[in-house]
Amino acid sequence: MTTKALSGGKSVHELQIHHVRPEAMADYNALITEEFPRIANQPEFQVQLFGSWTVDIGHLDTAVHLWEYPDYPGYTTTQQVLRDDGTHRAFQRRVAPMLRSRENQIVLQFAFWQAGPPRIEPHGIYELRSYLLKPGRLLEWETEWRRGLVARSRFAQPVGGWFSQLGELNYVHHMWSYRDLQARKENREAAWSVPGWAETVHQTVPLMVKMEANILRPQPWSPLN
Repeated sequence: MTTKALSGGKSVHELQIHHVRPEAMADYNALITEEFPRIANQPEFQVQLFGSWTVDIGHLDTAVHLWEYPDYPGYTTTQQVLRDDGTHRAFQRRVAPMLRSRENQIVLQFAFWQAGPPRIEPHGIYELRSYLLKPGRLLEWETEWRRGLVARSRFAQPVGGWFSQLGELNYVHHMWSYRDLQARKENREAAWSVPGWAETVHQTVPLMVKMEANILRPQPWSPLN
């Protein structure tokens, strides 16, 4: 199965991870509060901000940003415009000393995932689950998760599901929206009562090298808040 078949030819997403110095987190948040909405609201930047969060549980002092481009040419154009943009260059100079490290992945959304705006729990929490798969096992994962999503979606709000294309490869990311941690616990337990979910877990665990779950808190200005 081709990448286009897996993704359905949808838009291109960039997953940005910023590891911030603990003492600089407040200043970092102030800087991106100015810069990221500016980028998202100017048409010359061919990009939309899908969401922006900080980690509450997991990799602390970390910010997660997800950008959506119409296609690869849109990504290339936006990066060039940003390199030439004086305001953004000044932002980069100011933010660089606040970071311990940063990384990104170009990810594509699975074709079986819902189209249109994601359903979310307003003012709730988000869970970003990341799975490193064994090389060559993505198609098997997609097949099993397409079935499993039906069971999980009865109890939880699926925000998105992506697989990596550039950067660290063989990664799959799922994001979920919950009212709070207690709702997450109850929803995950309820999924086991639905036929098919246990089989999905049984079939996908052997495909993984490692997995992690980070609980995220949206920025006040994040489109998903």
